[in-house]
Amino acid sequence: MSTIKWGILATGGIAATFTEDLKLLPDAEVIAVGSRTLETAKAFADRHDIPRAYGTWAELAADEDVDIVYVANTQNAHRDAVLTCLNAGKAVLCEKAFTLNAAEAAELVDLARKRGLFLMEAMWMRCNPAIRKVVELIGEGVLGPVNTLHADFAISFSIGPSHRLRDPAQGGGALLDLGVYPISFAHLVLGNPAKVQSWARLTPEGVDENTGMLFGYDNGAVALLSCGITTHSPITASISGPLGRIELPRSFFRPDTFTLHRVDAEPETFHVPFEGVGLTHEAVEAMRCLREGLLESPLVPWQATLEVMTLMDEVRGQIGVRFPGE
Repeated sequence: MSTIKWGILATGGIAATFTEDLKLLPDAEVIAVGSRTLETAKAFADRHDIPRAYGTWAELAADEDVDIVYVANTQNAHRDAVLTCLNAGKAVLCEKAFTLNAAEAAELVDLARKRGLFLMEAMWMRCNPAIRKVVELIGEGVLGPVNTLHADFAISFSIGPSHRLRDPAQGGGALLDLGVYPISFAHLVLGNPAKVQSWARLTPEGVDENTGMLFGYDNGAVALLSCGITTHSPITASISGPLGRIELPRSFFRPDTFTLHRVDAEPETFHVPFEGVGLTHEAVEAMRCLREGLLESPLVPWQATLEVMTLMDEVRGQIGVRFPGE
C-alpha cells in the first residue's frame, strides 16, 4: 500500500479541511467523495479536485479502490455512516464525538472487531506531536505524580434554535462538540476517573450551553473541565504536580508549543511544529495502522473512545440532556 486511497464521507467544513491537509501527504490520495446528494458531492469534488463523486454513502463505500473512508458528517449520523462503511468492508476514520452515546460506539467497535476492519476515532489531539511530547515528559516524571489538570473549550456562538448546536436531534450542545476535547485530554493524562460531578445551564431546546465538570481519581488527582457555546474562554490547559507544571496555550488541543515550569528552574518552552491545520497526524497514524494490519490505533485505542463516550453519557445524565430515541 504505497499510496493510501481515501474516500471522504460528507462535504462540510471539517471534511474540506481534512481533504486539504491530506494533500500535504505524498502517500495519501483522495479519490472519492460521497454525500446524501450527487449535486453536493460533485460540487465538493470540483472544489477539491477529487475524481469521483457519489450521491449516497453506500456508493462511496462500494468503491473498490477506496482503502479507507473518513466520516465527517454530524455526530447523530456517525453510527449509520460507519455501519455502512464497515458492512461494505471499508476501514474507517470517524470524526468525534465518535457517536451520540457509548452504546452506539460499542456497536461500531464490536462490528469492526468482528469484521477484522480498522476503525479509529478522529481525535487528532491524541496524534498531535506536541501532545505526544507532553505525555512523554509526564511519563518521565518531570512533574512527579499529576495532581491537578485544568482544561476548557468554550466559544460564543450567535445561533438560532434550528442550528445543529442547539438541536437535540443532531446531538447538539457544547459537550459532544467541544467538551469532548477537555474530557479526552484528561482521560489521556489521568485515565478513567472514579467520580464525576457535573453542572450545566441548558438551552430552551434541552442541550447544554455552559457546562462544568469535576473528575476525581482514586489517587487523589482532580481534573477541572468546562465547555460552552455562550462565552469565549481561554481554551487552554495545564497539568500540575509537585515538581512543576506544563501549560498549553490557546487551542490546547492542537498546540505547536508548550511550556514546562519546573520548581526552582527557568521555564522551558518546547516548539513542535506541524504542517497544515494539524489533521495530517491522525491521517498518518491511520495509514500506518492500515499498512501494519492493525485494527485499532495505539494512540487512539478503542477502549479510550468507549470510556470517553461513557463519561459523556454520565455527564449528560447528571445535567439532564437526552437525545431523541435514548
